[in-house]
Amino acid sequence: MSKKAAIAISGGVDSSTAAWLLKEDGYDVVGVTMCLGIPTTEDGPVKCCGPKEIEDARRVCRKLGIPHYVLDFAGDLEAKVIRPFIAEYLQGRTPNPCVECNRAIKFGTLLHRVRAMGFEYLATGHYARVDHDHVSSRLCVPRDTRKDQTYFLYAMGKEYLRHILFPLADYRKDEVRKLAAAANLPTSEKPDSQDICFIPREGIEPFIRERAGEKIHPGDIVDREGQVLGRHRGLPFYTIGQRGGLGISNPVPLYVLALDVAGNRLIVGVKHEVRATGLIADQINLLVDRPPARATAKIRYAHRAAPCDLISEDTSLTVHFDQPQEAITPGQSVVVYDGDVVVGGGIIRAALK
Repeated sequence: MSKKAAIAISGGVDSSTAAWLLKEDGYDVVGVTMCLGIPTTEDGPVKCCGPKEIEDARRVCRKLGIPHYVLDFAGDLEAKVIRPFIAEYLQGRTPNPCVECNRAIKFGTLLHRVRAMGFEYLATGHYARVDHDHVSSRLCVPRDTRKDQTYFLYAMGKEYLRHILFPLADYRKDEVRKLAAAANLPTSEKPDSQDICFIPREGIEPFIRERAGEKIHPGDIVDREGQVLGRHRGLPFYTIGQRGGLGISNPVPLYVLALDVAGNRLIVGVKHEVRATGLIADQINLLVDRPPARATAKIRYAHRAAPCDLISEDTSLTVHFDQPQEAITPGQSVVVYDGDVVVGGGIIRAALK
């Protein structure tokens, strides 16, 4: 009897090719598309879950001869991702909603629903790997390290890894497009989705203003000594390490060092002041039984994993880097690696100078 797998198919080339690979590998496959209630326009950026993407997913499933289901997750996106996203910005932090979407929705609610429907596995088009042995399952870096998406996946429950499939683990992006073209998939030349799915083309600032504008007020831009250098337009519109858009002139470039929410002040300084030797994180999720004392860690998706020492406690993780890191940002995730194995991670709450 073939194994049953539901593929989260978004209408993009990656999930489409992942669905084709599963079918070629003998799985009994169905496509599941999450409807998140996100409006899109014809001339807007490609989204991962708009109406056009749902139709593209349907076309792929028809081409593959597999059933296609559209499930409504608009309420989950609003309650579990968008509202916390806004709340974090109002607290002076810079959240990563893709991490939370994967934790709470894709590998949370969606996984539970497809398991309840009788499917042993949930597959996605992420560039990641799950390695299994008779003892445990481990989340690992994929072959295409340039497309590695494990940073966004660290927060899923360790107990769910045995039910997850990443069919693209052994493929590079260029190979995926060639496979899609050879299989005549209608998404083979479709461009990749861009940006945060629920942010409109106008950008993040208008989105936050529409949601929480009454709670956002201009205030002073100050240096570390408290000298007023200018005015900011609202703390949620700045992030640690930001240089441009400050609207102040200075003999040397100034960078955002901190957001003082209580005083509604934006604190700026010179570049070397943006560097920090470590961090403290909470909301910890570990994917291994025993974290190593030495590891590497990423402080943002596009950041190279840097060597560090770890101190892991029940509710917190302290990371001490071998070399100072720039713009360690509260609200972002720190993700820890032991070689190519994802140890886990957490939400950065403070940098250590």
